[in-house]
Amino acid sequence: MIDPQKAEMFRNRLNKVHKHKSKIAKRQQISCYRLYDHDLPEFPFSIEIYEDNIYIAEYLRRHGMEDDEHEAWLQDCMAIIQSITGIEVDNMYCKQRKRMSHREGQYEKLSTEKQYFTVLEDSLKFLINLTDYLDTGLFLDHRITRNKVSTICEGKRVLNLFCYTGSFSVYAAAGGASSVTSVDLSKTYLGWAEDNLAINLFKDAAKYIFIHADVKQYLKTLKPDSFDLVIMDPPTFSNSKRMKDILDIQRDHVELINDVLKAITPGGLLIFSTNYTKFEIDSSNILAGSIKDITKATTPFDFEGKLKRWCFEIIK
Repeated sequence: MIDPQKAEMFRNRLNKVHKHKSKIAKRQQISCYRLYDHDLPEFPFSIEIYEDNIYIAEYLRRHGMEDDEHEAWLQDCMAIIQSITGIEVDNMYCKQRKRMSHREGQYEKLSTEKQYFTVLEDSLKFLINLTDYLDTGLFLDHRITRNKVSTICEGKRVLNLFCYTGSFSVYAAAGGASSVTSVDLSKTYLGWAEDNLAINLFKDAAKYIFIHADVKQYLKTLKPDSFDLVIMDPPTFSNSKRMKDILDIQRDHVELINDVLKAITPGGLLIFSTNYTKFEIDSSNILAGSIKDITKATTPFDFEGKLKRWCFEIIK
């Protein structure tokens, strides 16, 4: 059971943010957004709305409750969330996760239910999974960045590195890119990316290319002037057995970015993002014409003051 006073605190906070954010989401015609992110220390949740469903990530902490007690507390919290949002508890999916400052957890499989459903963003379709992984398949914090890609990619050869489920690839295809190449080391996520393009009827195999590869090694194989626009959103750290080397984004970002710059046309653009909160870009060793921090410009309304990632526009 939740302490009644704390329950009222949670209810009031949730009601306040729901009124504010749901109004903005409706005005902007957004159906998937983050509602709450650890606003109160007693309720360490991230709560995201995906149309008629809710995804609740409970950050791991020492709560001092026995398993049965914690489960009862969680059910009470979900009842409060239902009372505010109107979304049934049966449509809520709850996971427990470590508080991480990066996206390492996206590759951790928790279940094999394979329960996917489709949501819309900017009239584009995306497959979401709220049961099998810590992350859902669509990073909501890059909503503005994805839209930016779609507005600048017409007629361009686009490369999406560490593509995950291919949301940037879908936007690039929708924006009229002449070709879209998606690269990832995970066959699971590469297949998911292919499905995301297919449900949006982007099925031309000659135009939409999927490459299963270690990005660090793949970049070394590219010739100059291979692409015009590149999106790179790598994990902070990866030591996958399938990789030839460990990836550490603070240590490796200069090499990665310079390898991208070698492969793009003069005046070509790299959109580089990282979730490493302590990240410092080493501009002096990056062989770019210009580097612009676009973190603030790409921060959606539902992440204001809570964003834990960086985003840069790097021009050759």
